[in-house]
Amino acid sequence: MAHLLGAEALHLEYPTKVVFDGVSLGVDEGDRIGIVGRNGDGKSSLMAMLAGRREPDSGRVTVRGGVTVGVLEQSDVLPDDLTVGGAVVGDTPEHEWAGDAKVRDVIAGLVGDLDWDAAVGTLSGGQRRRVALARLLAGDWDVLALDEPTNHLDVEAISWLAQHLKRRWSAASGALMVVTHDRWFLDEVCTKTWEVHDRIVEPFEGGYAAYILQRVERDRQAAAIEARRQNLARKELAWLRRGAPARTSKPKFRIDAANELIADVPEIRDRVSLQSLAVARLGKDVVDLLDAGVTYDDRAVLHDVTWRIAPGERTGILGVNGAGKSTLLGLVAGTVEPTSGRVKRGKTVKVATLTQRMDELDPHMDEPVRVVISRLRTTYSFGAGSKEQELTPGQLLERMGFSSAQLSTPVKDLSGGQQRRLQLLLILLDQPNVLILDEPTNDLDTDMLAAIEDLLDSWAGTLIVVSHDRYFMERVTDQQYAVHGGSLRHLPGGIEEYLRLPKAPAAPRAKRDETPSQQAAPATPALIGADRRAAEKELTALERRIEKLTAQIDASKTALADHDQSDYVGLGEKMQAIGALEAEVAAAEERWFELGELLA
Repeated sequence: MAHLLGAEALHLEYPTKVVFDGVSLGVDEGDRIGIVGRNGDGKSSLMAMLAGRREPDSGRVTVRGGVTVGVLEQSDVLPDDLTVGGAVVGDTPEHEWAGDAKVRDVIAGLVGDLDWDAAVGTLSGGQRRRVALARLLAGDWDVLALDEPTNHLDVEAISWLAQHLKRRWSAASGALMVVTHDRWFLDEVCTKTWEVHDRIVEPFEGGYAAYILQRVERDRQAAAIEARRQNLARKELAWLRRGAPARTSKPKFRIDAANELIADVPEIRDRVSLQSLAVARLGKDVVDLLDAGVTYDDRAVLHDVTWRIAPGERTGILGVNGAGKSTLLGLVAGTVEPTSGRVKRGKTVKVATLTQRMDELDPHMDEPVRVVISRLRTTYSFGAGSKEQELTPGQLLERMGFSSAQLSTPVKDLSGGQQRRLQLLLILLDQPNVLILDEPTNDLDTDMLAAIEDLLDSWAGTLIVVSHDRYFMERVTDQQYAVHGGSLRHLPGGIEEYLRLPKAPAAPRAKRDETPSQQAAPATPALIGADRRAAEKELTALERRIEKLTAQIDASKTALADHDQSDYVGLGEKMQAIGALEAEVAAAEERWFELGELLA
């Protein structure tokens, strides 16, 4: 593959820290590179140097003649007086951009719901981010360098972006560099991973799952990484292999090696013990929403919501921005009163909410971390049964990535990710038994996300999560619901089922003489008679077919591990056969969901 750009002996340092020392690497046509590492280790600086936006202190970056590089930075640089249309297509005549299939796809995928003539200055932060991304993707580039492209994007937009980048170039052309903490996105799009750490850039083959396996092997063999980080990585590998079946086809590594590594790793959560402890602490009654509705200014945001939340339940809430997720959380937390129906709470319920704001930290901004912690509980209990542990706040801080030196740092001088972790710690030390997390992954790198997931695995209580981070939601929750069209809808098929839902209609306005609970929800076409019996028969046949195909795929992957790894042609043929089976399963599942909708 042709070389597009490269770096030779890069050196970069700040007054108090050397970021890179002697880094050499290259980007070739067909590369799809995910850049990971701890916050502050230089991910964004590396990409800025490669993209020509920052000069290294020494060393050089070379770009092949004629190669164009498009850059999405974290900062917003769009002028406020520019219109949405002007930002995306500039002065290009409408007949030209409208005739370009790629531009039409970008507009539909990112800004189709925005007023084309609206000024950028009137948009929200998330809307401005989508406009900036659309502006970049509407252009023609040989290399794209994206710094946190999924920030402020919802699940639908992230899914669209992944598919767009996968089909933007042919397999052997173009190149992508992306800095992101979104692990699902990394695994879905990237074929290589660069880990930035300790002044170097270490390359790995494959996306996030393959990187995790190789990192575990590196840590085991070299014994250079502390035991805690290694165990977290092994635990996360177990999740990738056991907890996310759709992802098991992505890692490019031997199946037998993966199984050997996780043979002694227990299930990520002891659900029986945690459920038992949650019942003991909460009783059987937590929070029940009974035909609850909320209307603002004649607009029914939620209607006819019935949700009986169980002790120990771990639920993810999905929905587009403005769908009513925050209103739903307010009903659960007691900060919003229903305008119809009622909310019933158990006597022992203690709800805590990790919001997108830093309210818990505001009174402590000028105080060192150790002073803030000293006022709290001396110990914190978590886990259940034989795994129950008592940790001091200091041990919890260490577990969440704080060094002893940072205990003397004023809260206001902590990074955004450190403040976010301290905020969660303060909430946990208050010992709630119902925890609501509203976008908890903001400002956190992948290692810190894994540490928080590990902590939540041992937390015995009811957990409700709203997040656009698909990996995090699938990892810490056991079921998902969608706020869709003003109602709450269970998603047996998880996020994949959510992405197949039709676009929700606008929330209806309440009639003057009618309460939200009296308004009928939009009717769903249902099958009856012979058509229904035929659909039920087809549904049963599809379930058997999916089960049979899945078994064939598992057997093929197991056989793949025993195949001669130097036989690239034979391996390629077998992978193509597996891919065909997976495509057949995907088509069957899509039909299964369609039938389920008609039979509901």
